[in-house]
Amino acid sequence: MVVNIRIGITGLPRVGKTQALLKLIGLLEEEEVTVGGMVTEAIIDNGERVGFNIMDWSTKEEGIMAHVDIESKTMVGDYGVDIDEIERIGIPAIQTAIDEKDVIVIDEVGKMEVECAEFSVVVKEALETDKPILLTLHKKSRNPLLQDIRRRDDVRILEVTNLNKDFLPFKILRLLEG
Repeated sequence: MVVNIRIGITGLPRVGKTQALLKLIGLLEEEEVTVGGMVTEAIIDNGERVGFNIMDWSTKEEGIMAHVDIESKTMVGDYGVDIDEIERIGIPAIQTAIDEKDVIVIDEVGKMEVECAEFSVVVKEALETDKPILLTLHKKSRNPLLQDIRRRDDVRILEVTNLNKDFLPFKILRLLEG
């Protein structure tokens, strides 16, 4: 049994936001809670971060959302962003979670993802549902969508640090259990 709560997980780059979220998803699924949405993970080549995968948590379909080798009119830092992959995988994953799952996961509401207008629309739609939502949020971006999420009274923001990253998933699980 999970309660209708919205939790934003934030933290500095590479601190472990996605890892904390994946641990939490595992804990929820052990309790037979259905989880859906999108997850992004870094692509590491020879110890260097060179891009990001995007995955539909339910179907496990994945694609390359951003990469140093992608030539795109949408650049975030050194990464070319493939908006088509966000539209092909991320948006349907979130929509399916809204329609069919117990908990909605959106990893990450960040600089790359918000370059896709439809992504912002589906995130806003998810925030209006009566389902629990777990979002990872870029810590420093001043994007209007991120600022709106941070200002919402119904979103609890928790920061992942090197000190709490191992026990934060358990804390969030307790919050979801009411």
